Amino acid sequence: MATDVRADRKYTKDHEWAAAVGGEGGKVRIGITAYAVDQLGDITLLNLDVKAGDDLAEGKAFGTIESVKTLSDLFAPVAGKVSAVNDALVGGPEAVNTDCWSAWMVEIDPSDAKAIDGLMDAAAYEALLASIDH
Repeated sequence: MATDVRADRKYTKDHEWAAAVGGEGGKVRIGITAYAVDQLGDITLLNLDVKAGDDLAEGKAFGTIESVKTLSDLFAPVAGKVSAVNDALVGGPEAVNTDCWSAWMVEIDPSDAKAIDGLMDAAAYEALLASIDH
C-alpha cells in the first residue's frame, strides 16, 4: 500500500495529496497518501482546526492526525479559502485507514488557480518515496 500513488493527484513532501475538484482552476481537496497512512499506523483521531470560510496560508497547519504511533500536523499545500471540511471524517477517522484516496479532509478554493501545478506530480512523488524507502 505504501507505494500506491494516483496519477490524478498532486503531492507534497509532507505526504499529502491534492486533487482538483470541478476542473482546472476549481477547488482543491486535501488528504494524506497511502505512504503516510502506512507510516502512521491505525489512525485514531483527526482534528481539523478550520471551518468553511477560513483563510489558509500555504504551509499553515489546518489540523492534526493522531495514530497509535504518533501525532502529526496537517499542512495546507495551497493558499486559499476553506470551502468545506469533511466533518464525517472527524467522527470516523478510521475511514482514512480504509481508503485514504476518498478520505479528503478539507477543500480549499485556492487564491491562485495555478497553485496546484507547483506541487509534485505522481512521478516526482514516486521518486521521493524511492529515495526514502531505499
